[in-house]
Amino acid sequence: MRCIIVDDEASARAIVEELCKTIPDMELVAEFPNALEALKFIKHTQVDLIFLDIHMPKLSGIDFIETVSNPPKIVLTTSDKDFAIEAYQYEFIVDYLVKPISSERFQKCASKLENTFGEISQEQTEINTVQNEDEDLYINIDRRLIKLKFKDILLIEAKGDYIEIQTQIKRYRVHSTLKKIKEKLPECRFLQIHRSFIINFTQIIDIQDNSVLIERSVIPISRSNRPELMQRLNLL
Repeated sequence: MRCIIVDDEASARAIVEELCKTIPDMELVAEFPNALEALKFIKHTQVDLIFLDIHMPKLSGIDFIETVSNPPKIVLTTSDKDFAIEAYQYEFIVDYLVKPISSERFQKCASKLENTFGEISQEQTEINTVQNEDEDLYINIDRRLIKLKFKDILLIEAKGDYIEIQTQIKRYRVHSTLKKIKEKLPECRFLQIHRSFIINFTQIIDIQDNSVLIERSVIPISRSNRPELMQRLNLL
C-alpha cells in the first residue's frame, strides 16, 4: 500500500508518518507541504492512498480532490470536525481523522484500510483500451487507469495469473492473460513470438538464431511463430 502525506504543518506530517509505521503493509513514499506539489507527483507516480489535510494554502484538500481524475483512496486529516458529512459524498474517501489523531483512532482507520484494499485485491484487474489517434492503452490497476502508449511498450510477458508489461521506463504487473491483452493490441506493432511473450517487433534491435533482442532483453522465438515474425519484418 503506497501512500503519501499532504499537510502544510510539518508537525502534523510527522505524526501521521509515525502512525503509518505501525501498519506493516504501508509504504510511505513521499510527503508534501502543499497540494500542488502532491498533484504533480501523483501524475507520474503510482499512489494507493493519500493522507490529505483539508485546509491548506494555494490549493485546499477539497480543491485537490476535485482536480484529480481517478484519485487513489484518501484519508482526510483535519482539525475541522464539521466537514465529515460533505467529505463522505466522495466514494474514494475511506476515513475522516480529526486532529490531534490518537493512536487508537488511527488503528481503527488502519482496519478500514485493510478491509478496503483487501476487497480491491480480490477484484480482477481488467485491461481496457481506448482506440484513438494517439494509440493509447489503459491498464486498470487498483481502480486507477494508467495510460501507456503502444509505441512505448517493448514486450509483454506471461507470469502465471499475471502479465508484466515492460515499457521504456518501467514494468507494470497486471492480473490478466496474454490472450486477453493480445486482442487489444494493434497487429501493425505487436506479435506473439512465444507462448509466454508478445513483443513490439518495431523495437527489435537484433535477431540471432531463435531469439530477438529488445532493449537489453533477450526473448525466445518459438519455431511455429518464427515464419510470421520474418514475414512481418519483410525478411522472407
